[in-house]
Amino acid sequence: MPPRGGGPRGPMGGGFLTEEEKANRPKVTWPLLKRVFRYLLPYWKQMFLVLCAIVLSSVLGLLPSVLTGRIIDEGLIGRNLDMLIKLILLSLGVTLGSNLIGVGENYLNNWIAQHITYDMRNQMYRHLQKMSQKFFTSNNQGDVITRMTSDISGVERVITSTFTSILSNSITLAAAVVIMFRQNWILALVGAAIVPLFVIPTRLAGKKRWELTKESQECNDEINGILNETLSVSGQLLVKLFCKEEQEYEKYKSVNHRMIRLNIRESMAGRWFWVVISTFSSVGPMLLYLVGGILMIQYDSSLTVGDVTVLVTLLGRMYGPVNMLLNMQVEWIRSMALFTRIFEYYDMPVEIQNSPDAIHPARADGNVEFCNVNFSYSEERQILKNVNFKLNSGHSIAIVGPSGSGKSTIINLIPRLYDVSSGEVKFDGTDVRKLDLTFLRDNIGIVSQETYLFNGTIRENLLYAKPDATENELIEACKKANIYDFIEKQELGLDAVVGNRGLKLSGGEKQRISIARVLLKDPALLIFDEATSSLDSISESKIQEAIDPIIESRTSILIAHRLSTILAADEILVVKDGEIVERGVHSDLVKAGGTYTELYETQFRRALEA
Repeated sequence: MPPRGGGPRGPMGGGFLTEEEKANRPKVTWPLLKRVFRYLLPYWKQMFLVLCAIVLSSVLGLLPSVLTGRIIDEGLIGRNLDMLIKLILLSLGVTLGSNLIGVGENYLNNWIAQHITYDMRNQMYRHLQKMSQKFFTSNNQGDVITRMTSDISGVERVITSTFTSILSNSITLAAAVVIMFRQNWILALVGAAIVPLFVIPTRLAGKKRWELTKESQECNDEINGILNETLSVSGQLLVKLFCKEEQEYEKYKSVNHRMIRLNIRESMAGRWFWVVISTFSSVGPMLLYLVGGILMIQYDSSLTVGDVTVLVTLLGRMYGPVNMLLNMQVEWIRSMALFTRIFEYYDMPVEIQNSPDAIHPARADGNVEFCNVNFSYSEERQILKNVNFKLNSGHSIAIVGPSGSGKSTIINLIPRLYDVSSGEVKFDGTDVRKLDLTFLRDNIGIVSQETYLFNGTIRENLLYAKPDATENELIEACKKANIYDFIEKQELGLDAVVGNRGLKLSGGEKQRISIARVLLKDPALLIFDEATSSLDSISESKIQEAIDPIIESRTSILIAHRLSTILAADEILVVKDGEIVERGVHSDLVKAGGTYTELYETQFRRALEA
């Protein structure tokens, strides 16, 4: 059975660290190692079996080399046919046994790796689900997904490759050295002296290929960038409108030509590398044959032809493990870096969670009160300053103000997407931080301007709010949201597919389905966060027709730019620079000549006239 990694590792195998990896090299400490091995602990029985299998497989894998000596000495030179057949069958049996054990070890290895990554993915997903909205707005989405997928998948490779390779190659190397010295210590020393002749050129050639590969990757990234920019719908349109086809073609041709040159150089570097390696691979056995021959011929040594053959074979079996172990430092650093990146996310505190004695009332009325609320995303910039207002059940308020004044932040504090910096947000008279999170969010429905629909049917998106909703309940919610007429016209009705993020629907259709979904939830408090801000006038009108009767019958908060929506509210709050600067009804606020008057003249009246 060939040793693991039984061949020189090229640069693509990770023989060298990148500059970024060198800069971010993790500090390997005992607490880090203990934390890593804690994931292996539940599977210690399987790990013990893997260890036994590795030892057996590695030792058995070397036995055919030892038996080769006896085959030559006792079978061929000794002209003993029975012994020859027995030794050959024994060698084949040992090889088969080693391979079968290797299959079992491989299965156990993969089983352990899959279960550990299963545990880690579940742990990561549960942890991410608990993170506050601040985490998702301040962290790159691609980085979050990478930690969840690529990094944890990398752990599987660590377990199936890095850990087991260290064990297997160490055992194979140790066993080979012991057997060689038992056979003949002089030839064993000669063989040990030859190993660096194999390793040094491997690493030099590998370093050169790594540099070329890095250049090729950068060049490939540049090509992909050109293709993404110029062959996209928007990019191609821009190229055509500015008549830049020839210029973009020349740019692409130049980079493509550079890529071809790099590929040729990398390919030839590999060829010269194998010439050097093949040469040194032949030098080792020739030296052993020479020294062995001198010992046998000149000094009448007890050394036999079979002994020399065994030593030559074992020397060849040493190359792979030695080279692998020399490169293992890089693999080890990368493995620890993977765990470090994953643990960074695990260690991020869950900012918003249930208090130990969370209150779960029997019912909710939807009363909301802000008491001296201050909020900031960071210490440098305060978003809300001393906000105070009260919304009683059955009433509605409209929150208006310039863009960036803090309107959406106010409503995000009610379901605890964020927590206040100071002050209190009360729901039915209780600080929201003392309420059970599930109870709180179950009783608050938000329709935002950025509607999100899952890639499925209309029915599936609606049932997300209430999985046990009846057909009549679905239809009734759609009618209230002014979307049922559209659904009836679809060939599949409620089972029509909306596409990824609802791309098969218009903005207005998506928004009305979103409203129907919130109505199915039947919350005590409804919040509309500029639900019509990015729509055309026809879509806006249809949504307004849906919203108007809803706010008359439910406790509602509306962030809106449409005057009719604002007029439907019982009270208007005017927010500017994070403060409530005015409050009251429309007629009084217009006469006051303040911020609301300015908004009315520049935004609301113009929207009304349009």
